[in-house]
Amino acid sequence: MCKMTLEELSGDYSAERMDTVAKALEEVLSLALPQGCITVGVYEAAKSLNVDPDNVVLCILATDDEDVKDVALQIHFTLIQAFCCENDISILRVNNTRRLAEILGGGKQGGEPMDLHCVLVTSPHSSSWKDPALSKVNRFCRESRCMDQWVPIINLPER
Repeated sequence: MCKMTLEELSGDYSAERMDTVAKALEEVLSLALPQGCITVGVYEAAKSLNVDPDNVVLCILATDDEDVKDVALQIHFTLIQAFCCENDISILRVNNTRRLAEILGGGKQGGEPMDLHCVLVTSPHSSSWKDPALSKVNRFCRESRCMDQWVPIINLPER
Protein backbone atom coordinates (compact mmCIF):
# COMPACT_ATOMS: atom_id res chain seq x y z
CA MET A 1 0.00 0.00 0.00
CA CYS A 2 1.37 3.36 -1.00
CA LYS A 3 0.79 6.31 1.31
CA MET A 4 2.04 9.47 -0.30
CA THR A 5 1.27 13.17 -0.14
CA LEU A 6 -0.25 15.11 -3.00
CA GLU A 7 3.08 16.82 -3.60
CA GLU A 8 4.84 13.48 -4.00
CA LEU A 9 2.16 12.21 -6.39
CA SER A 10 2.02 15.38 -8.47
CA GLY A 11 5.57 15.53 -9.74
CA ASP A 12 9.20 14.62 -9.52
CA TYR A 13 10.98 14.44 -6.22
CA SER A 14 12.43 17.69 -5.00
CA ALA A 15 16.16 18.27 -5.20
CA GLU A 16 16.24 18.36 -1.40
CA ARG A 17 14.63 14.94 -1.13
CA MET A 18 17.02 13.50 -3.73
CA ASP A 19 19.99 14.89 -1.77
CA THR A 20 18.61 13.31 1.40
CA VAL A 21 18.30 9.92 -0.30
CA ALA A 22 21.79 10.26 -1.81
CA LYS A 23 23.24 10.97 1.63
CA ALA A 24 21.33 8.03 3.09
CA LEU A 25 22.71 5.80 0.33
CA GLU A 26 26.26 6.95 1.12
CA GLU A 27 25.66 6.15 4.78
CA VAL A 28 24.30 2.68 3.95
CA LEU A 29 27.36 1.90 1.84
CA SER A 30 29.76 3.30 4.43
CA LEU A 31 28.20 1.17 7.18
CA ALA A 32 27.89 -2.00 5.09
CA LEU A 33 31.45 -1.95 3.73
CA PRO A 34 33.35 -2.70 6.98
CA GLN A 35 30.79 -5.40 7.83
CA GLY A 36 31.54 -7.25 4.59
CA CYS A 37 28.00 -6.69 3.33
CA ILE A 38 28.93 -5.36 -0.12
CA THR A 39 29.15 -7.41 -3.31
CA VAL A 40 30.73 -5.57 -6.24
CA GLY A 41 30.56 -6.50 -9.92
CA VAL A 42 27.90 -7.70 -12.35
CA TYR A 43 29.11 -11.30 -12.36
CA GLU A 44 29.63 -11.48 -8.58
CA ALA A 45 26.20 -9.89 -8.01
CA ALA A 46 24.53 -12.42 -10.29
CA LYS A 47 26.18 -15.26 -8.35
CA SER A 48 25.08 -13.78 -5.03
CA LEU A 49 21.53 -13.22 -6.25
CA ASN A 50 21.40 -16.82 -7.46
CA VAL A 51 22.69 -18.30 -4.19
CA ASP A 52 20.89 -16.19 -1.57
CA PRO A 53 18.46 -13.55 -2.92
CA ASP A 54 16.70 -13.27 0.45
CA ASN A 55 19.89 -11.85 1.99
CA VAL A 56 20.12 -8.96 -0.51
CA VAL A 57 18.56 -5.73 0.79
CA LEU A 58 19.58 -3.30 -1.96
CA CYS A 59 20.87 -3.40 -5.53
CA ILE A 60 22.68 -0.43 -7.05
CA LEU A 61 23.26 -0.20 -10.79
CA ALA A 62 25.84 2.44 -11.69
CA THR A 63 26.55 4.00 -15.05
CA ASP A 64 28.40 6.89 -16.56
CA ASP A 65 27.58 8.56 -19.88
CA GLU A 66 29.77 6.19 -21.93
CA ASP A 67 28.05 3.11 -20.45
CA VAL A 68 24.72 3.94 -22.13
CA LYS A 69 26.04 2.61 -25.45
CA ASP A 70 27.26 -0.69 -23.96
CA VAL A 71 24.56 -3.10 -25.14
CA ALA A 72 25.89 -6.08 -23.16
CA LEU A 73 25.85 -4.05 -19.95
CA GLN A 74 22.30 -2.85 -20.63
CA ILE A 75 21.18 -6.47 -21.13
CA HIS A 76 22.77 -7.41 -17.79
CA PHE A 77 21.02 -4.46 -16.15
CA THR A 78 17.66 -5.50 -17.59
CA LEU A 79 18.04 -9.04 -16.27
CA ILE A 80 19.23 -7.89 -12.83
CA GLN A 81 16.38 -5.36 -12.62
CA ALA A 82 13.82 -8.02 -13.51
CA PHE A 83 15.23 -10.42 -10.92
CA CYS A 84 15.25 -7.73 -8.21
CA CYS A 85 11.67 -6.68 -8.98
CA GLU A 86 10.55 -10.32 -8.94
CA ASN A 87 12.22 -10.90 -5.57
CA ASP A 88 11.16 -7.58 -3.99
CA ILE A 89 14.73 -6.25 -3.72
CA SER A 90 15.04 -2.47 -3.68
CA ILE A 91 16.95 -1.21 -6.67
CA LEU A 92 18.49 2.16 -7.56
CA ARG A 93 20.46 3.57 -10.43
CA VAL A 94 23.43 5.80 -9.66
CA ASN A 95 24.90 8.04 -12.33
CA ASN A 96 28.30 8.77 -10.81
CA THR A 97 30.61 5.74 -10.71
CA ARG A 98 33.59 7.88 -9.70
CA ARG A 99 31.83 9.03 -6.52
CA LEU A 100 30.63 5.47 -5.88
CA ALA A 101 34.25 4.31 -6.13
CA GLU A 102 35.29 6.91 -3.55
CA ILE A 103 32.60 5.73 -1.14
CA LEU A 104 33.66 2.11 -1.59
CA GLY A 105 37.31 2.79 -0.92
CA GLY A 106 38.85 4.03 -4.12
CA GLY A 107 37.47 1.59 -6.65
CA LYS A 108 40.44 -0.77 -6.57
CA GLN A 109 40.47 -4.31 -5.25
CA GLY A 110 43.92 -5.85 -5.01
CA GLY A 111 45.29 -3.36 -7.55
CA GLU A 112 42.55 -4.14 -10.10
CA PRO A 113 39.76 -1.63 -10.75
CA MET A 114 36.42 -2.83 -9.39
CA ASP A 115 33.43 -3.39 -11.66
CA LEU A 116 31.13 -0.87 -10.02
CA HIS A 117 28.29 -1.35 -12.49
CA CYS A 118 26.43 -3.47 -9.97
CA VAL A 119 26.73 -3.26 -6.19
CA LEU A 120 24.67 -5.36 -3.80
CA VAL A 121 24.14 -4.62 -0.15
CA THR A 122 23.43 -7.73 1.86
CA SER A 123 22.10 -8.09 5.34
CA PRO A 124 24.70 -9.08 7.91
CA HIS A 125 24.14 -12.37 9.67
CA SER A 126 23.65 -10.59 12.97
CA SER A 127 20.16 -9.25 13.38
CA SER A 128 21.49 -6.12 15.09
CA TRP A 129 21.79 -4.15 11.82
CA LYS A 130 18.72 -1.91 11.87
CA ASP A 131 19.93 1.00 9.77
CA PRO A 132 17.64 4.06 9.55
CA ALA A 133 19.47 5.16 6.38
CA LEU A 134 18.64 1.83 4.72
CA SER A 135 15.01 2.25 5.77
CA LYS A 136 15.00 5.70 4.15
CA VAL A 137 16.46 4.35 0.89
CA ASN A 138 14.04 1.41 0.84
CA ARG A 139 11.07 3.73 1.49
CA PHE A 140 12.22 5.93 -1.40
CA CYS A 141 12.37 2.85 -3.67
CA ARG A 142 8.87 1.73 -2.61
CA GLU A 143 7.42 5.20 -3.18
CA SER A 144 9.11 5.37 -6.60
CA ARG A 145 7.53 2.05 -7.58
CA CYS A 146 4.12 3.45 -6.57
CA MET A 147 4.74 6.22 -9.09
CA ASP A 148 5.69 3.65 -11.78
CA GLN A 149 9.35 4.58 -11.55
CA TRP A 150 10.68 1.07 -10.98
CA VAL A 151 14.36 1.99 -10.97
CA PRO A 152 14.82 5.51 -9.60
CA ILE A 153 18.00 7.37 -10.48
CA ILE A 154 20.09 8.98 -7.76
CA ASN A 155 22.84 11.51 -8.35
CA LEU A 156 25.67 11.06 -5.88
CA PRO A 157 26.99 14.58 -5.35
CA GLU A 158 30.71 15.23 -5.49
CA ARG A 159 32.45 15.94 -2.19
